[in-house]
Amino acid sequence: MTVLPEADWTRRNDLALLAETLGPDSMRWVGGAVRDTLLDIPVADVDCATLHRPEKVIDLCRAAGIRTVPTGIDHGTVTAILDEGPVEITTLRRDVSTDGRRATVAFADDWREDAARRDFTINALYAHPKTLEITDFFGGLDDLAARRVRFIGDARTRIREDHLRILRYFRFQARFGREIEDTALAACTELAETLKGISRERVAMELLGILALPDPVPTVRLMDKAGVLRVILPEARAGEIAALDRLVAQEREYAIAPDAIRRLAALLPPVQSLAETVAARLRLSKQQRARLACAAARTKQDAELPRALAYHEGMACARDRLLLAGASIAPLDGWEAPDFPLKGGTIVARGVAAGPAVARIMRAVEARWIAEDFPGEARIEALLAEELARQ
Repeated sequence: MTVLPEADWTRRNDLALLAETLGPDSMRWVGGAVRDTLLDIPVADVDCATLHRPEKVIDLCRAAGIRTVPTGIDHGTVTAILDEGPVEITTLRRDVSTDGRRATVAFADDWREDAARRDFTINALYAHPKTLEITDFFGGLDDLAARRVRFIGDARTRIREDHLRILRYFRFQARFGREIEDTALAACTELAETLKGISRERVAMELLGILALPDPVPTVRLMDKAGVLRVILPEARAGEIAALDRLVAQEREYAIAPDAIRRLAALLPPVQSLAETVAARLRLSKQQRARLACAAARTKQDAELPRALAYHEGMACARDRLLLAGASIAPLDGWEAPDFPLKGGTIVARGVAAGPAVARIMRAVEARWIAEDFPGEARIEALLAEELARQ
């Protein structure tokens, strides 16, 4: 018998209340929280499975004073809003039909049947809320010990149920795998084209999840070899993968946290219109689209005046472009772009009529001020005097 080690989350009072509310024999902790606790890594989210139907879950929680949100009630999921964080509660299920994009499910009463519809053995480990005894139907404990990411049952069948499992395999392999399982990789390679039928939002979520890993380069190379990368991001070829490798090295050198959008920019040729097309295709947010487009506008001149770049494009974009160019970001450390202190009224007070001439002088002084690395007001006065003398 294997027992889940105690962790901070297993001692939570709000989770103990939830377990008592649902009945400890009618629910189990499942998924990432169990897996990550066994690996002794931080747990981000806690999920549970239950024998109760969603309506019964809502009723039981209401009686205990626990607020719920029917986040996916048609598929059996209710979210309990607890003091220390939400918990997704999902009724045991079995697949009735699947088309690779969505599944029609029926509620079940068998824990093994529920486990059989999950993706990987390491994600199908259930822990009793009181005893913490682990139930393992498909060898997930052995796979976890061996750092092996293995599909439950036949890999091709699991992928045909949900094509996105191809990308999930690569992400989980990067996080938890030690050696590649040949049958899993072969299935992903064979069925790579099925990813074309998946919603772009779901593809983007998984792709960005992979790129946010500490070092995604080996995984991206593996996806390229398997023919997966050309399906989801055909713009990324050998040169772009090499650029990603250099970027990761730059981030590591400057102790910069991994950033998925910056890394996505590395996987694209530096063409702004192309970046905008890819951002639209992946249904990125407005903020993500703007950042990707700005990074794609990088030039060889960016490294010559890094502070000027930050002044014009903003600090975040400047850092992205310098890192992508393999240039130093040290000039930006501890520096904030100043506001241009010269006002139009100052120029008018010097005898220049309000209008285009004022704007032209302002632009000329500002350009020289930037080129001289943002000197103080005394130098601005001198620059203004020089420009006025030219009028």
